[in-house]
Amino acid sequence: MTTGTNRIMDEFAKLMTDAAGAAQGVRKEVETAFNAHAERWLNSMDVVKREEFEAVREMAIKARDENEALAARIAALEAKLAAKGK
Repeated sequence: MTTGTNRIMDEFAKLMTDAAGAAQGVRKEVETAFNAHAERWLNSMDVVKREEFEAVREMAIKARDENEALAARIAALEAKLAAKGK
């Protein structure tokens, strides 16, 4: 009698393992479909990717620093010109 019960339990365990594998497969498919849909939605809204945003941000910081350096040079040259004019 214990052999029959063990076989039923083994079959039940196998069924649960198969069900867990199937559920995991379904989860991966749903996740993939959701990610694809979200990406299409974001692309339709012209949302930039993080890497692109960071690249433009770094360019803006560099441009601002160069602008400040050029403004300081112009101020120094104007002061030098004003001193020569006196």
